[in-house]
Amino acid sequence: MVPALLLSFQFRRRWRLANAVHLAASSRRDRHQNREQFVTRKSRIWLIPFAAAAGLITAVSFLAFFNAVPQPMRVAEGLTSIPEIGSREFRHLQSVVLGSAAVPGNRIEILENGEEIYPAMLEAIGNATRSITFETYEYWGEEIGGALAESLASAAERGVAVHATFDYLGSVAASADLFDRMKDAGVEVVRWREPSWYQLSRFNYRTHRKLLVVDGEIGFTGGANVADAWMGSPETGGYRDTHYRFEGPVVAHLQNAFLQNWLNARQQLLYATEYFPLLEDAGDLEIKIVSSSPREGTHRIRLMMLLAIAGARDSIRLATAYFYPDDMIMDALLDARERGVSVDLLLASPEHYSTAVREASKNRWGKLLEADVRIHEYQPSKLHAKLFIVDDYWVAIGSANVDNRSFRLNDETNAIIMDHELAATLISQFGRDLEQAETYDLERWQERPWTRRLLGWLTMTTGWHI
Repeated sequence: MVPALLLSFQFRRRWRLANAVHLAASSRRDRHQNREQFVTRKSRIWLIPFAAAAGLITAVSFLAFFNAVPQPMRVAEGLTSIPEIGSREFRHLQSVVLGSAAVPGNRIEILENGEEIYPAMLEAIGNATRSITFETYEYWGEEIGGALAESLASAAERGVAVHATFDYLGSVAASADLFDRMKDAGVEVVRWREPSWYQLSRFNYRTHRKLLVVDGEIGFTGGANVADAWMGSPETGGYRDTHYRFEGPVVAHLQNAFLQNWLNARQQLLYATEYFPLLEDAGDLEIKIVSSSPREGTHRIRLMMLLAIAGARDSIRLATAYFYPDDMIMDALLDARERGVSVDLLLASPEHYSTAVREASKNRWGKLLEADVRIHEYQPSKLHAKLFIVDDYWVAIGSANVDNRSFRLNDETNAIIMDHELAATLISQFGRDLEQAETYDLERWQERPWTRRLLGWLTMTTGWHI
């Protein structure tokens, strides 16, 4: 009897012990599962901001790629055996390749610096009776910005049809009151490439054109924006720039250049005679308008320059606010030197130039200087003029600089004139500017601090979109 009781007692004891172990293990499993569930819930909570951050990074990368990576250059092989600038063959080739022939019967008035440019523009606006179209990159400042806004508003109030396109980035510093004044008066205003979700991939494509057309009869283009920095003259602190007033049949082609972006922004075709009247001859000049934009794909401004450099036989004079040529432009200038063509570049001085972009540009000057390309830096104020003269005959004026932004990312408009008399007048102007410039030589380039070279190299790695 006793052994049986002992066995029963031991069995019950072992059963209780086993059950306790089982319950303990089960409790541990439950606690582990609860911890896993808690960790899983916590991890899921943390995944939300990580997923949002990843999505944001992807979107930014997408936008950066499509904004910063330039469009294909189209022309990727050097131009050889181009007829010389003064020949009929070159004129024909230029007309065919760039899309149209020069228009005869025109007159040009040269306007130097803000002290001549703005009074002429405001006078034309003040005399308008039918239509005004206006497009610019930079627009700001109470002085000239306010004067232009008031002039356009007054024209609209007296019944003139007024259409104005302001690049959004270039006009972001302008007072909202200026735009309100114009809109309230009836001016149709477009802020070009204003940020919006459906065109963020094109945000880096700006309009750099400077256009004013009054009554379809008088046109203006050149290098000057409408901002207080251009007021006065270099002697009084204003930018050094040149603008041009046009009369004759070519004005219709300037109007068409304005219409390109207006149609893109408003889907509105300005076709009435108020914008395109029949135009009589006003002078003896033949003028060809060349417009370029990222959308048209052939990059006509760049092609225009490549053709002219390849056709040069005697001299090249080039003034530009920004000089950052791609490899083909560099090679074309070096090939011109090998043919014995003299090359003078007039550029802005360092204090009037973005340091990083300036050093990136300067890193590429070595081969030019070794080939005896003469580089001059304008001293009195910021040089903003754009002028290209080849063989004392071929002249290009307008909004384009010698850099990737003008060649492939911006909307630009230039005028080509092949005329010895106009070229001589502008060569005299170029010479006066050279008298106020310092020559940058090879020895100075070789002695640059390594920090400047490094900054230039780092900037160059960002690509051709600078």
